[in-house]
Amino acid sequence: MITLKRLGGAEFALNPDLIERIEVSPDTILVLVDGARYIVLESLEQVISKIVDSRARVLARAEQIAATPEARKAPVVPLKVYGEE
Repeated sequence: MITLKRLGGAEFALNPDLIERIEVSPDTILVLVDGARYIVLESLEQVISKIVDSRARVLARAEQIAATPEARKAPVVPLKVYGEE
């Protein structure tokens, strides 16, 4: 999740995976995959930076979890691809 501010200053959290595109005209408009639009105070560059930071935190946390003794003891489950027998 990333936190952003609407034009009125209200802060909200958004799942960045739902962003389809970001438009600048001159306001920054987030267009979500369902067609919803949010106008935010942050610039295009700031929104992208927040997304990159969020994804980096997720990867870093996954690495921390994988390094725990409990995770190393967990059985490895083979990946099953849909449609393969």
